[in-house]
Amino acid sequence: MNGMTPRFTITADPTLNLVTIVIGGFFAQPAIDAFERERDVAHRKLRCGPNQHLTLVDMREMLIQSQEAIAGFQRVLNNHATKSKRIAIVTSQTLARMQVERAAERRDVQYFSGEPAEAREWLLAG
Repeated sequence: MNGMTPRFTITADPTLNLVTIVIGGFFAQPAIDAFERERDVAHRKLRCGPNQHLTLVDMREMLIQSQEAIAGFQRVLNNHATKSKRIAIVTSQTLARMQVERAAERRDVQYFSGEPAEAREWLLAG
């Protein structure tokens, strides 16, 4: 698999009401649709009420995305039925971070660089 290939893992921890997403590569709409389906599967494993879960996103391997991909992720992020209570996002590339900030505007989001442990700590401290 090369760096351009879209890839993601989404895991749910029902005891913490925490969804952890590791995402990387370059996305087109079919991969965004697959991501959304996988995210919905993870959400169904949670025990909390709607919009009460926490989300940790490690996107250090994410490439700069097309405008179409940003719009697609914006649609996924702005679905009121699946919005997180809080999101911690770990990024490395400045431009990719600027893109995700645009996609996640008006959300309770905190950005981190470096290791996901700090982001997870912030999320769970609530």
